[in-house]
Order: sequence, then structure tokens, then C-alpha cells
Amino acid sequence: MPLLFLSVYLLITVIRFALDWINIRHRQQGRQPLPAAFAGQIDEQRLDRSDAYALAGDRVGLVEDILAVALTIAFLFGGILPWYDQWIAGYTDNFIVSGLLFFGLLALIQLLIGLPFSLYKNFVLEERFGFNRMSFKLWCADLLKSLLIGSVLFTLLGGGALALVQIAPQSWWLWVWGFWVVVTLFLLYLSPYLIEPLFFKFTPLAKADLEIEVRDLLEKAGAHAGKVLQVDASRRSGHSNAYFTGIGKVKRVVLFDTLMEQLDNKELLAVLAHELGHWRCGHLRQQLIKSQIMALLVCWLAFTLLSSQLLPGWLGLEQLSFAGQVFILGWIGSLIGFFWIPVSSWWSRRHERQADQFAINMVGSGQELASGLVKLARENLSNLFPHPLYAAVYYSHPPLVERVLWLQKGKVDAVSLKKFSADQ
Repeated sequence: MPLLFLSVYLLITVIRFALDWINIRHRQQGRQPLPAAFAGQIDEQRLDRSDAYALAGDRVGLVEDILAVALTIAFLFGGILPWYDQWIAGYTDNFIVSGLLFFGLLALIQLLIGLPFSLYKNFVLEERFGFNRMSFKLWCADLLKSLLIGSVLFTLLGGGALALVQIAPQSWWLWVWGFWVVVTLFLLYLSPYLIEPLFFKFTPLAKADLEIEVRDLLEKAGAHAGKVLQVDASRRSGHSNAYFTGIGKVKRVVLFDTLMEQLDNKELLAVLAHELGHWRCGHLRQQLIKSQIMALLVCWLAFTLLSSQLLPGWLGLEQLSFAGQVFILGWIGSLIGFFWIPVSSWWSRRHERQADQFAINMVGSGQELASGLVKLARENLSNLFPHPLYAAVYYSHPPLVERVLWLQKGKVDAVSLKKFSADQ
């Protein structure tokens, strides 16, 4: 059985590396003439720079992946896991403390291993291509804040879940799921007010005329956001974005200041209309419901497998603590999850297309969104020529060239617009 799991893991690793390789080759050799919408925005020099940026990221990612694979094999199949499990048990026999210690130390080790890569990406790779605007002091401050927030959430969620396992050994899967649902919804309410301001400064829109247009668009879409804000994302990166966040009375529109620099008002409104489309089409609600149903299923499967005591034997081990078995279960889940990625990506692309159609309905055409996306691709050095297979597996959005062509041909959907108006 250990050989079977090792073989599956190695097979998945080979598939991942093969997909990366064909995508790199296609990006270098499969360049096609760009549609007219890209004229004057992206030329051959910009494409060469985009290729160089993507290739530099690929190289760093390859080193990270090889290191992660080597460490995973050593930990699971090299005898480190049972040693580590016994070592933790030698410090405490408290069920909750030992579980938190087991996963907390692993998370700390993972963080330490990832620090050199994070530093390199920010201060070498992103700096080289003009994206990094973060000082080392700010990077350290963000790291410390993330550690503090992560530690609090880890202790709350992990400790609470372990306590429920101890209190209700025959039905903990249901209690743990319910506990996580409550905490997740609670964080959705609190995050815009307690967590996000720790990293970013939110201020009212600097352009008064833009705020009026944004609120008109919100009213037209039936979204009553409490605040329309811009965020100082330019302190950290040259990348740009916009989002519609929150639930209930804490909904808010947030525009990156970098986005406001790169797009004109009409393009900004089209991008925002797309984000509103996700909310208006129920994508956020669907995603929340789907994730909670999946979490419920995972909790039940975890309870069933952990109760069977079969997990240690699957890796050729005699016994492991509860935390050790949960670790094995999570790793097996990641193997299964790899084959779910194409389905999830397809579902996401479907939602993106629906949000694009909503934006067309709101602003009257797809021209503004198309031109805005082209500008963002130029500024972000996006890969315009992914391999079709790679895009099918990993892309959560339709490939940009295909998306822009669709937007330019897109028309107002009278049926969906009539339905939307009726819902209003």
C-alpha cells in the first residue's frame, strides 16, 4: 500500500511538471498575431518582457516544487513522520495541546522554508520587472501581522475542533463542521473592519465624479454597498485589482489605486460591473454553499477513516496519533484534489463568462471591459498564449485573447436583462 500511494504521488508530480513544461514551450513557440484590440497596447517588445517575467516565475516555482516533493517524500516515506509524532508525544499527553503543537511546528517549518522564496520573489523577481514597491520594513511588518493573525485563527479553529473531537467522540464531525461554518461567517463580517485595515489603508475615492458613477452603477445593479473605497495597494505592488466584498450590511466596493491609475472611468466601471456580476449572479453565495457542503462531506469522511484506524497502515506504519492520522488524511485529500482542479477551473470560467455578460448588460457593450482587460494585461505582463491543455486545467478565467474577442462580439442579452429587471 505505501508503494501505491508513493506511485500516485509521483505520477501526479510528473503530470504537473509536464503541464508546466508544455505551457512554457507553447508560450515561447506558439505566439500568434494579436487581435486588433491589442494594437497600440501590447507589441513584440512587451510580449518578450511578458515571456521573461513568466519564465522567471516558472524557474522559482520549479525549485519550490522540487523541494516540496523531496520534503514530502522524506517526511511521509522516509521515517520522519512516526519519529516526529513520537517526539511531540514526549512533550505532552494533552490531546488539544499535542495536536496544536503537531501542526503548529509544521506550519512554522513550512514558513521558514518559504521565506527565502518570498524574499526572492518580492525583492529580486518583482523588483526586476518593476512591480515591487514594498520596502523591507513593510515586508517584515506584513509578515509579523500575518503570523499574529494566523496564530490566533489557528489556535481558535484548531483548538476548538480538537476540543469538539474530545467532547463528542461519536459525532464530532458534525460539531466541527458547524463550528467552522459559524467562524467562517463571523470572519466574513469582521474581516473588512478588523483584518484588512491592518494591511491596507482604505479611503474614499479621490475622484468625486467616479464615485457618483460607481454609485449609479451599484443602484442599477441592485447592490447597496455601504462604502465605495480606494486602497493604497501601490505601497506594495504595481499589480491592480478591484473587488466587491462583504455580506449583509458590510458590503463594500474596493478599487486598487493602481487600477485607478491604469484605466479610465468607463473601463473602471466595466471592470466593477464584472465584479458585481459575480454577486448578482449568485456566484459568491454558490461558492460559499458549495464549500460548506464539501467541508461537511470531508468532515464525515475524516470521521469514518479516522475511526477505522486504517490510515497508518496505508503508509506502512503501525500507529500514529490523531494529529498524525489527520495529516495523512489531508495529504491523501490533496492527491484527490488534484483531479478536481480541472472541474473547479471549468466551473470558475463558466462564472467568469456569466459575469462578463452581466457587465455587458450593465454598460451596454463589451468594448470598455475588453479595452480595460487589455490594459491590465499590458501592465501586469500577463501570459497571452497559454497552452490550451494547461489553461483547461488551471485557468480560473478564460484565456485573455479568447475573452477579449468574445467581449467585443458580445451583445446585451435581452432575456437575462429582462429577468434581472424583474428581480429588481
